[in-house]
Amino acid sequence: MNDIHIKGLHEAYFVPTVNFEVETGICELAGESYLEETIKFYTPLFAWIKEYTETIKKPLTFNFKLSYFNTSSSKCLVDLLNMLKTYQKNGGEVTVNWYYDDSDEDIDEELEEVEDFTIETGLTINKIPNSSLKN
Repeated sequence: MNDIHIKGLHEAYFVPTVNFEVETGICELAGESYLEETIKFYTPLFAWIKEYTETIKKPLTFNFKLSYFNTSSSKCLVDLLNMLKTYQKNGGEVTVNWYYDDSDEDIDEELEEVEDFTIETGLTINKIPNSSLKN
């Protein structure tokens, strides 16, 4: 099983940065997710999580550092979180962290979306302000 590293892009569409590490079990999605073919982009990430949870079976830490995601990306994020919840239900150790810009005026909308993810998936999502990282 290999790591996944995708460098984020800002062009006509925005591709998030992806870093999934087999050895550490740390996965990160960062930047903006506004894609033309969202399912096509996220399908290999789903496959990676499926393989990891079925063969590696070590703890997974998922760090979301997304400053923007569109509706189609949101649906894929729910699917991803549901995969993590299934792993957790089956005895896997899962930590989900959502980093947010607490200086952003629209932060309430983002945190409301994260709360919706929690309700929809049943996963505990740790909300961490970016300002806490500066200390």
